[in-house]
Amino acid sequence: MPTPIRIGNQNLSVEVSSLGAEMQTLTGSDGRSWLWNGDARFWGGRSPILFPIVGKAEGDSVDIDGTAYAMGQHGFARRSDFVLAASTATMCRHELAASDASRAVYPFDFLLALEHKVEGRALTVTASVTNRDDKPLPFGIGFHPAFVWPLPGAEGRAHTISLDNGGEPPLARLAGGLLPTGTLPSPFAAGKLVLDPEMFAADAMIFPHSAGQGLRYAAEGGPALTFRFENLPNLALWTKPGAPFLCVEPWHGMAAELGGSRELADRPYSQELAPGATTRVGFTVELPA
Repeated sequence: MPTPIRIGNQNLSVEVSSLGAEMQTLTGSDGRSWLWNGDARFWGGRSPILFPIVGKAEGDSVDIDGTAYAMGQHGFARRSDFVLAASTATMCRHELAASDASRAVYPFDFLLALEHKVEGRALTVTASVTNRDDKPLPFGIGFHPAFVWPLPGAEGRAHTISLDNGGEPPLARLAGGLLPTGTLPSPFAAGKLVLDPEMFAADAMIFPHSAGQGLRYAAEGGPALTFRFENLPNLALWTKPGAPFLCVEPWHGMAAELGGSRELADRPYSQELAPGATTRVGFTVELPA
């Protein structure tokens, strides 16, 4: 694993690796760790970027203009080496440009940039995608950060997700890693979900729409993490039953539909970026005072 770069201020510090531009630590000024440590006995990820697909493709391949290309779950960016393009005491920007290796599985000229920036008690992670090609660029993108569960100092307390919009978004469940048509009743009541590890026995809980642009992950009577999302209409929550982490995953794109099109551009919530255009997505997480 490459030596990560560290950024921070008097309130928190963050370490980011050039491999996948993946955050490795999120630590408060009191030394408490809020990010999952990547223990491979449960799950070795910490905060991977999902690009150019979110979720799984049938047979681990996608079609692009009718031609099949190998594409593993969540795409290739999370296992790619990024270049550190800029850094200050409180910000770092990593970039991944198209290469011969990427074009073999994704035949486009693109630039994917990830920026981690600390301000006050908050960390903002922004991903920008630029289409350097002369044809439209189809892609999905998402974030997969894992936070400790229970939260620091909150052992034995109930943990909740509370949506800022007070909504009750419909639930989707994967079937063989793919997204069936139709949804299930919402597990939220007036915007609140009391977490139970057994909720994840059937894999992730996916909310294709209506989860809003912000939420709180909190321990009852204890600490809370506050999230805001930018241009990320889909939400997933995931852990492995018995594992001490919770992934809060905002996406713009989802797994392929069961029995649906194999075309990358047809996947749910995929984007198609015009030649020369740039778009961005991001999330902010704020630590408690």
